[in-house]
Amino acid sequence: MTRVLVTGANGFLAGNAITELLRRGYQVRGMVRKTSRQMIRHSNLENFYGNITEEKDVTEAAKGCEIIIHIAAITDQSIADYRVYERVNIGGTRNIIKASLENKVRKVVYVSTANVFGYGTKAIPGDETRPMKPPFTGSGYAVSKAEAEQLIIKKLRGSGAEITAVNPTFMIGPNDHKISSNRIILRAAGKRILFIPPGGKNFIHVRDAAVGICNAIEHGKDGESYILANENLTYREFYSKLSGVIKQKPIVITIPKYLLLLAGLAGEIARYAGINTELCMTNMKILCIGNYYCAGKALKFLNLPQTPAEKAIEEAISWFRNNLPFQPFFD
Repeated sequence: MTRVLVTGANGFLAGNAITELLRRGYQVRGMVRKTSRQMIRHSNLENFYGNITEEKDVTEAAKGCEIIIHIAAITDQSIADYRVYERVNIGGTRNIIKASLENKVRKVVYVSTANVFGYGTKAIPGDETRPMKPPFTGSGYAVSKAEAEQLIIKKLRGSGAEITAVNPTFMIGPNDHKISSNRIILRAAGKRILFIPPGGKNFIHVRDAAVGICNAIEHGKDGESYILANENLTYREFYSKLSGVIKQKPIVITIPKYLLLLAGLAGEIARYAGINTELCMTNMKILCIGNYYCAGKALKFLNLPQTPAEKAIEEAISWFRNNLPFQPFFD
């Protein structure tokens, strides 16, 4: 039975990827930090406790594995110090490279982000041929993921350990134990008035992204990257779909761009004072753009599913109702 190492195994995307791997009959080793706990229990899933920044931990975790899916990363948008992203996102990837070569791993799937490529409009969305552009060039997370992706492809392509990168857009759906990207859904629960940004982004069901990752094991080409994307929606369009699912119709007010930039300026001052906050000029500018992508390459080569956003919202809400210790007001 083929053994797959999955890093960051207790995360939102990793949990869904592990579920898909188990469904396909793989033996899975989930790497998590010693302070974390694995969210999935299965006879073909073993836990490995270690830190992605520790070379010896990663090398040990990779022993006996034919495939590595590297998902672990710092995604927190509130961190001002780039060295934090560098240590985990780039340093951890260096450890994956070394472990892959030492253990003669057959295939590595590196999970990046679509934002390492340039976004576009709804009419002409971004793809894998476009270089990263502002405001993401100011994002510590996006820049570190771009550097790590370039590094791992450079070091592993043609080495005997095949490397494929996948680049998901914004994921929503079930099994979000840490409540990460699904906060965009929870923030609307029970609201009579909803304030939204003026921009938009691409949304994909997390399970579709997980399928894309698993399909990349056999169908992803060595040295290639694939954007995992689905629907390009403005925030107003997204919340209109959400309102249709939860049968609530709040008054939706778009926050003017200048107010968001003023908030970003205030956040920059706070960061200068040593306070970590998501309020910064880069993050506020991101909320104001149409951050749109297409999945043409992944549709062609990875057979990427395209579940409607409404279905992803429905499944996320159903999971919240059954699993959260507190119950958001959706009814």
